Amino acid sequence: MTELGYHLFFKSIIQISSLMIMAKSPSSKFILVICVFSLLSLSHVVLAQLNVEGLRIKKTIDFTVDGKGTANAWKSIPWNSVLPQKGPGQLRPGKNFTTKFKVLYSEKGIYCLFQASDSLLSASITEDFGLLYKEDVVEVFLWPDVTQPLYFEYELSPLNYELAIIVPNINGKIQGWRPWIYTDKNRVQHATSVQGGSQKSGEVIQGWVAEIFIPYSLLQPMVQSAPKKGDLWKGNFYRIDYDNEPTYYSWKATEGSFHDMKNFGTLIFD
Repeated sequence: MTELGYHLFFKSIIQISSLMIMAKSPSSKFILVICVFSLLSLSHVVLAQLNVEGLRIKKTIDFTVDGKGTANAWKSIPWNSVLPQKGPGQLRPGKNFTTKFKVLYSEKGIYCLFQASDSLLSASITEDFGLLYKEDVVEVFLWPDVTQPLYFEYELSPLNYELAIIVPNINGKIQGWRPWIYTDKNRVQHATSVQGGSQKSGEVIQGWVAEIFIPYSLLQPMVQSAPKKGDLWKGNFYRIDYDNEPTYYSWKATEGSFHDMKNFGTLIFD
């Protein structure tokens, strides 16, 4: 059974239980009770087969991002690697600069921290919601409900310009939708910093850091509340670097494009 199958299995138990509560006739209630008990009798088998591997995300109290990752909450969290993969039209991955990330969650949102080594700051776009993926960028994809072909994409450049969109992915056909209302109540908090050089386009540098806080309020209605311990989301973490030729990096390698949903990794909330 696929992970989507597990989600649908347990969702069906909840739906049938709801119908049982609303059923009026005794015969209808009896049939629904039999259905629930039949599914529950199989649940131990399903749980025994469910051996989920993925990125375990620890819970934290909220803090302010500074673009340097200095918050104490990050100190005990291990780094995860983002590795080069073949990009569109490429026969082989590009040059590998060490790239890593961390993730946390709180009652209010998701925190992400990227550390990207580099030699040249290849970013000139100075507006939010621009085509940031055409220059140096890190990206976060969050897919909270795998029963719906909708996920959140966030991009941040080393110059600290952002792109935040909801992506409907219908059989591989995608579109990006910007927030209709984007205020301090649901705005992403983000900051970046550069090591070994100036934070200017074309500068020789040693690396850069991106720190991001994505509030659940921006993810509504896909996300209604903070995840609970044991909840599973899908997602991926990316980087694109443009020193000489583009290098595409991913936490979980994709095929064709970063929007390859079937290869997203699993996020496990601890």
